[in-house]
Amino acid sequence: MRLKLVPQSTSFDFFSRWKLWLGISALMMVVGMASFAYQGLNFGIDFRGGTTVRTESAQPVDVAAYRAAMAPLGLGDISITEVFDPTFEDDENVAMIRIQAQEGAESVTAQVVNDVQTALQALDPEIKFPSVESVGPKVSGELVQTAVLAVALAIGAVLVYIWLRFEWQFALGAVAALVHDVVLTIGIFSELQIKFDLAIIAALLTIVGYSLNDTVVVFDRVRENLRKYKKKDLKEVLNVSINETLSRTVMTSVTTLLALISLYVLGGDVIRGFVFAMIWGVIVGTYSSVFVASAILLYLGVKRDWSKPSNTAGSQYADIDA
Repeated sequence: MRLKLVPQSTSFDFFSRWKLWLGISALMMVVGMASFAYQGLNFGIDFRGGTTVRTESAQPVDVAAYRAAMAPLGLGDISITEVFDPTFEDDENVAMIRIQAQEGAESVTAQVVNDVQTALQALDPEIKFPSVESVGPKVSGELVQTAVLAVALAIGAVLVYIWLRFEWQFALGAVAALVHDVVLTIGIFSELQIKFDLAIIAALLTIVGYSLNDTVVVFDRVRENLRKYKKKDLKEVLNVSINETLSRTVMTSVTTLLALISLYVLGGDVIRGFVFAMIWGVIVGTYSSVFVASAILLYLGVKRDWSKPSNTAGSQYADIDA
């Protein structure tokens, strides 16, 4: 017996209120952009600047103990990550401690670094500090520009890819869904003031890929059904296509969320921001594939005069039965 989260055959009408769903999406995007404009993002060390202290000890790295030892210093955002490497010896335990630049200062002062080292030496007298590296505001500014460029290029590449594979209406629908997902993700991070660092940029690019995959599965089946049902109007074809791929979409999203929620609960503080972004991205990405990308396609319309049937459209992913 196979697990089915959605019945084999469904007939939901996803477009009875498609204008309402587009309006809700537009409103959420406006709220997200307003939050970003009003209070900005809670940038982490990667974008704000700071200092990285590398530690080495014969004792196992205890992240909680390290954090507790430095808590009285009042240094704000401190990131502690244990470094794993198969070349390390058994008594070679390495950690990376990132300290954000304090308000009004371009970098972490030598006194602050010395205080951190003193606090850790009180915890472990044999601890060593092989390296101390600082990230200044100029480098942080360049990282912000590079991150924005990376996301913009990814979305631009998607526009070209979908345009070449399908039609320009499909491309605009897919890009609208991706912009929707990215804006809402940035908006939730701004609203909740969750730390925003390079890991979140990686999450944004992953969300773009996940959402695109979901959208292409639906669009592939739409293209196939447009040839199959030449007398049905576009709204009917879209409903049929989404219902036919619904089982696959729900199973993929639910199984992905199960893994992500486990990581969020058990993975610790180091990856919690990244995992939160992925959870949010899977939810809004699944939503946007239907209620944004497909709704935009319905609004723009698409030509129906393909002369040749397709033997491959919709067969790569959409026939997967969850």
